Amino acid sequence: MPIGKVGVIGSLVWDEIHGRDPAAGPVEEWGGIAYAMAGLDAALGDGWELIPLVKVGRDLAGRAEDFLRGLDRVPRSARFLEVPTPNNRVVLRYLSAERRCERMAGGVPGWTWGELGPLVRDLDAIYLNFISGFELSLGTAAALRSGFRGPIYADLHSLLLGMNGDGIRTLQPLPEAASWYRCFDYVQVNEDEMAQLSPDPLGLATGMLAEGVRGVVVTLGPRGAVYVERGDDALGLVKTELIRGESVDAVDPTGCGDVFGATTFARLLRGDPLAEAVRAGNRSAARNATYRGATGLAQHLRGSLVIR
Repeated sequence: MPIGKVGVIGSLVWDEIHGRDPAAGPVEEWGGIAYAMAGLDAALGDGWELIPLVKVGRDLAGRAEDFLRGLDRVPRSARFLEVPTPNNRVVLRYLSAERRCERMAGGVPGWTWGELGPLVRDLDAIYLNFISGFELSLGTAAALRSGFRGPIYADLHSLLLGMNGDGIRTLQPLPEAASWYRCFDYVQVNEDEMAQLSPDPLGLATGMLAEGVRGVVVTLGPRGAVYVERGDDALGLVKTELIRGESVDAVDPTGCGDVFGATTFARLLRGDPLAEAVRAGNRSAARNATYRGATGLAQHLRGSLVIR
């Protein structure tokens, strides 16, 4: 019997990746929430199940189910929700090992609370990754926080990305940011997103804690991650620490932030303090960087040999 169920909200994306390997042409494969699902599948403790709360376009629904069946912690009865629209597709062009240009197309709609509410009733935790940025409106996120009492880990990511008419994603301000923070127990952003939110990162993180967030994590690419949380002393002072990343011979940085967040949350659910959870997240992100794609990634993160 499962001891807990983690719901995963995000967008499954079909990636077309350019420039990852200058000697090769573009590569097409699953991306988006697929990386986080692989990370959770590998890192969750014994007895935990993974429940997808993910909409998939009809054009790629069959291939999406094939990916889902490759995850060990997903119950056989679980399915993606097929919708009669084109699935989200993203073209990624790497400008350097850490910088890329992203263009998105597709029409997968977000969740309403009327749709989502009945699906979260028997869950114990929720991992939410804004892959498209349109997964939830603020109203739906607030209803989720009000109607769900388990922990919610949110990678804000594409909430901070606008989309031009040609689909190119660019950083943009987050309206009603404080209202968004109140919806989550743990918030993850990368350093560019943190800078977009405020020129004072520590002040912003402290403000998030004041809104009820339990922990803030800022990813720094290969350098690791910084976390901020309330101290456990009587004064409740803010505790912050840089957890350095691990050095590896990286072949692909795609999905490292997603695997990091998924692993960090999985370790929190296992009872690890935030510092140890972030260390585990760094290890998994580094291991992800030595592998290409999300198919078979869960086995690779576990240390198994993957034949493709």
